[in-house]
Amino acid sequence: MKKWIVPIVIIVLVALWAMNVNNKAVGLEETVTKSWANVESSYQRRNDLIGNLVKTVQGAADFEKGTLEAVINARAKATSISIDPSNITPEQLAKFNEVQGGLSGALKSLLVTVERYPELKANQNFLELQSQLEGTENRINVARDRFNEAVEPYNKYVRTMPTKFVAGMLGFDEKGYYKADAGSENAPDVEFDFK
Repeated sequence: MKKWIVPIVIIVLVALWAMNVNNKAVGLEETVTKSWANVESSYQRRNDLIGNLVKTVQGAADFEKGTLEAVINARAKATSISIDPSNITPEQLAKFNEVQGGLSGALKSLLVTVERYPELKANQNFLELQSQLEGTENRINVARDRFNEAVEPYNKYVRTMPTKFVAGMLGFDEKGYYKADAGSENAPDVEFDFK
């Protein structure tokens, strides 16, 4: 009977350790999932505001159709991409970032083109929407930063020894970080054509 005590104690300790690894990894993964939901929520807020912005612009100006269509199409693309928060891969984040970057570019074109319409710039609804969009862009940036902050401890935990073995067996894989668009380190060129 005594010869079984040591193996049983070892098995119980390993099982308790494995449960602890699982529980901590689940907690960290939930933090990552919640952080990603906050990123998506910020993008959804922006998409909702864009619809109102487009309607305000359409109603207040004889606007350039191409720019407006680019914003509408970019918004449609941005809302068509979704990511499964339980399996966030770098490839998924890159695709998501690509369509969101297209929307950001279309919005910049819209706001630069609006400079040609003084009556629109004076429209209180437009000014309020523009201010909300700026605030939303800041929220998106904060949410992306917080997402990366949540990914770091999770990745460290599931990638360090010896928890890496148990986490891997339990299906806890490394998560991708949110990365900036290629070329975003360069300042954008802003041109005002008042012809």
